[in-house]
Amino acid sequence: MNLSRYIDHTILKPDATKAEVLAVCQEAVDHGFYSVCINPVHVPFVKEALEATDVKVTAVIGFPLGASQTAVKAFETRRALEEGADEIDMVMNIGALKDGDYEKVLRDIQEVRKVLGKSNLLKVILETCLLNQDEKIKACEIAKAAGAHYVKTSTGFSTGGATVEDVKLMKATVGDDVLVKASGGIRDTEKALAMIEAGASRIGASASVAILHGTEGSSAY
Repeated sequence: MNLSRYIDHTILKPDATKAEVLAVCQEAVDHGFYSVCINPVHVPFVKEALEATDVKVTAVIGFPLGASQTAVKAFETRRALEEGADEIDMVMNIGALKDGDYEKVLRDIQEVRKVLGKSNLLKVILETCLLNQDEKIKACEIAKAAGAHYVKTSTGFSTGGATVEDVKLMKATVGDDVLVKASGGIRDTEKALAMIEAGASRIGASASVAILHGTEGSSAY
């Protein structure tokens, strides 16, 4: 297993400087990570920094609350793609899901999905720590119906992160047609491998280098 190719190397903290983001880009190149996951404001210079490499650019949308208007999420996605993003990690409308307004949740994801080109991937962040079992299943079903390529556990900014149990549940729900990304609180090799064993095809982490080296790192995004 090439663990590095499972990893979206992540820097999403609000006080991230350009120098810190570029350092994360260099780490991604040096270690062969699949992508760098960043806030949309950083996309133009990150795309430039990674232009001659095979490291993808992932932009988060509606982050971290998922409470932006659908039209805003779609615009934010379009702009990120125009500026060079390859993949989009959007936060679903969590409140609407908990209200049982499933049509609103579906449309929210569909409108972002429509903006994507054929080579772009969409990951929908469920924020599993805020959902009960039935809500997690419903969120996965809606994301799949809306055309998402991945369902993702967490933003890393709420009350909890990825768990093996949630990854197993999500994978069992979406089946083989949709992949699972585990993110939030993954700081070491053992936990990363446990997520992959549970069904994750991608790992989101800021402690990516520590994960590869078998040590424990900070999980601060």
